[in-house]
Amino acid sequence: MTQKNSDFTATPHLGVAMIPILLTIGLLAIQIFYYDDFTPHIALAIGFALTALVGWYQGLRWQDIEAGAFRVLHIAMPSIATLIVVGMLVSTWIASGTVPTLIYYGLALIDPSWFLAATMLLCSLVSLSIGSSWTTVGTVGLALVGIGYAFGIPAYWTAGAVVSGSFFGDKVSPLSDTTNLAAAVTETNVFAHIRNMMPTTIPAMLIAMAIYAFVGGTNSADPSQLAHITDIRQGLEAHFALGLLPLLPLVVVMALAFGKIAPIPALFTGFVLGAGVAAHQYGYNLNEILTFAHSGFQIDTGTQALDSLLNRGGVSSMTWVITLMMFALAFGGALERTGCLESVVGAIMRTTRCFRGLQTNAILTSVATNAVSGDVYLSIALPGRMFGPEYDKLGYSRLNLSRAIEEGGTLVSPLIPWNAGGAFVMGTLGLSVTPGDYSALLYIPLAFACWLSPAIGILYAQTGWFSLQVPQTSTRDDDAAPAAAPSQ
Repeated sequence: MTQKNSDFTATPHLGVAMIPILLTIGLLAIQIFYYDDFTPHIALAIGFALTALVGWYQGLRWQDIEAGAFRVLHIAMPSIATLIVVGMLVSTWIASGTVPTLIYYGLALIDPSWFLAATMLLCSLVSLSIGSSWTTVGTVGLALVGIGYAFGIPAYWTAGAVVSGSFFGDKVSPLSDTTNLAAAVTETNVFAHIRNMMPTTIPAMLIAMAIYAFVGGTNSADPSQLAHITDIRQGLEAHFALGLLPLLPLVVVMALAFGKIAPIPALFTGFVLGAGVAAHQYGYNLNEILTFAHSGFQIDTGTQALDSLLNRGGVSSMTWVITLMMFALAFGGALERTGCLESVVGAIMRTTRCFRGLQTNAILTSVATNAVSGDVYLSIALPGRMFGPEYDKLGYSRLNLSRAIEEGGTLVSPLIPWNAGGAFVMGTLGLSVTPGDYSALLYIPLAFACWLSPAIGILYAQTGWFSLQVPQTSTRDDDAAPAAAPSQ
């Protein structure tokens, strides 16, 4: 017999539920690996159509499938709007001299030998303070990628360090939306949830920092590199009025973020200030500012390396990313509305007989939901809702679950290119994939902290280390300190 999901729709059997998922994965694999074409949009659209057929088979109407897709798209609209504003902000911050100023002085203050480690540390501190990985990537991360480029460090190495640091704050900051969501869906205290993530977070960050420090230590500056840096700095000095005024937009955005102003109005304020500084410093008229905001900043400095660094931004640079997000989110919304995701998660739960398997499955289910649905919130909420009672039955605290879904959800999100997090990272940092050249995707394995943390979590699940059990004197102790407990 079929079960009923939360919308009173018959949940499909596992075999039926897997049809659109497996076929879509197959289409993606063929297009990417056989045809050497990284444009997953249409494969995801076909996946949506296949899911709609499953829904029709289950007795749903088209309006039901459409409502499921639109519901997830509606939830993700702030993310899409953030991408649009970031595209506008990037172009005006280059035109105003904000990014050039940061690059110019960064090249003077930061040494290549410890640049990657410093990048991760700086992004960690900023994201922890403001609780927003996206704001950190779109402001500080953007400038750091430019500095790394001037140092001759591949963009994917710098991006890996930026992502490792930026999403650290999104995981452990009490200001983060995903941190609060993970605590809410598992019915745990948010500060107890943050404390319980330290056993995986601290080792992952230390290992990542050691790797970045070691790799950076191999980047000793040679004469040709020093000459390249000198050319970049001279070009910036010749074409931009560097100083304190261009830094005003960044200072204001950081102040608004510290003041807990939402990302969209904070970033839009930065865009307006950047446009104002650009008009004041260089005399750009309104049409030129609007053109920059839409099509990106354009300058001819006579130095190809500098031009490729500065000619970017604009809403149009984000359209590929935004459309990819919309296809992925619509597919994920249809899978959720038809009960396909619930059916798969339910099958996984039925195979779980001990805490080792439960904790490991919770992490991997969040990872899989991230990959299939393209939505970090769904990857936290769905397993968080469904796995909770199983932890109660085994006598383990739901803090184990909240840590699992945070690591498989928040931290894995930027590592999946069609996920909202991954699409944002690639679009903002200029990591473009061309036929035959997938080097931009190397940032994924190089974001060490993001994948080390769930890997360490799986290790703890298998060994029983840092696995909280519920004391027998109470039904649940959400504020207990992490303690080792043998797995069952």
